[in-house]
Amino acid sequence: MSVADIATVDELLAQAKTKYAEVFKETPTVAGLAPGRVNIIGEHTDYNDGFVFPMALPLYTVVVGALSPDGEGNTIRVLTTNEGADAPRLVEFPVPTTDAPLKPSKEPAWANYFKGVVAKFHGPVRGFKAVIVSSVPLGGGLSSSASLEVASYTFLEALLNSPAASPRAKALCCQKAEHEFAGVPCGIMDQFVTSMAQEGQALLIDCRSLVCEQIPISDPELSVVIINSNVRHSLAGSEYAARRDDCFAAAKAMGKDSLRDATLDDILGKQWPLSEVQVKRASHVVTEIARTLQAVVALKEKNYTRFGELMTQSHHSLRNEYEVSCPELDELVGLAVAVPGVLGSRMTGGGFGGCTVTLVRQDSVAALLTHVAERYSGTPTFYMATASRGAYSVTL
Repeated sequence: MSVADIATVDELLAQAKTKYAEVFKETPTVAGLAPGRVNIIGEHTDYNDGFVFPMALPLYTVVVGALSPDGEGNTIRVLTTNEGADAPRLVEFPVPTTDAPLKPSKEPAWANYFKGVVAKFHGPVRGFKAVIVSSVPLGGGLSSSASLEVASYTFLEALLNSPAASPRAKALCCQKAEHEFAGVPCGIMDQFVTSMAQEGQALLIDCRSLVCEQIPISDPELSVVIINSNVRHSLAGSEYAARRDDCFAAAKAMGKDSLRDATLDDILGKQWPLSEVQVKRASHVVTEIARTLQAVVALKEKNYTRFGELMTQSHHSLRNEYEVSCPELDELVGLAVAVPGVLGSRMTGGGFGGCTVTLVRQDSVAALLTHVAERYSGTPTFYMATASRGAYSVTL
């Protein structure tokens, strides 16, 4: 059984400072930190103006660094220690100017997330050196990308003594960076929760109004367990964009600004020129928005059985209507819900691999881990999740 030994923030900072001293022969001055996240319910609703309900995880990306001396003031050098990142791990690029703005590059892909944040930073940037260390697994559906973006932005705020107008403003800049530099048309959920999360709280986000509500999720009788399937299918990128296009086309065909304005009767009424695929995609989105709001009510009322039922219903809809699950995720959900004391389970993230999230009574956690470890056809990794703090900076 592989239960992840999650590095503490202090351990990550120590790793980053040691690597920085090794590579750059000096001491970093500041650090920016931002967590990964798990979306408990509300999948593929964010870019449809719906509701999502994520929480931050005790998995963090740390960016440490220092301003370069005046003679190197026009250059940025950044190194990632993440073994899953593509090469080269150390990149160098010029400080952007009005006449020479930064542009994305084909390789390495990871650097585009960082470069995008530098390009979208709200104030002037000077030359610096930085090292990135992270405990957020790549490709696991736990938003390693937003964690990197928000940690990088938070680092720049501290390094340049130039705070963003608000966590919301920071999140929106990071979303633009992902759109324009990484080429991923993501919704706002990941950057919002990574920027705004509070310890012991999940975040209900209205992705149309951008209004957020902190909801307590810290009952000691319950646990949230994340299980990484440790598979990632190549369909993930192209199919994400295809689902988004299907949703936008369905809304347009019904004369709606977004699927947030549609009902199931609208979708199934057959008075609109919707394809069979568009009907399925739109049906998931509309019912998932409703499930998310119902789940929050259930959580507030401590009706954990109902909350879990809605999580499992969400997975079935993602599998059957949105078609973004995969055999490994279906297997993990099936194994989890067969364990007494498990209240609900679902895939989380974009799909086609990555992780599941399971709500389980505390006294049934050991049985869940054993059952899945013994029967899953692959090699799972387990994370014990607690609602954690959002982005912050540290002076070193």
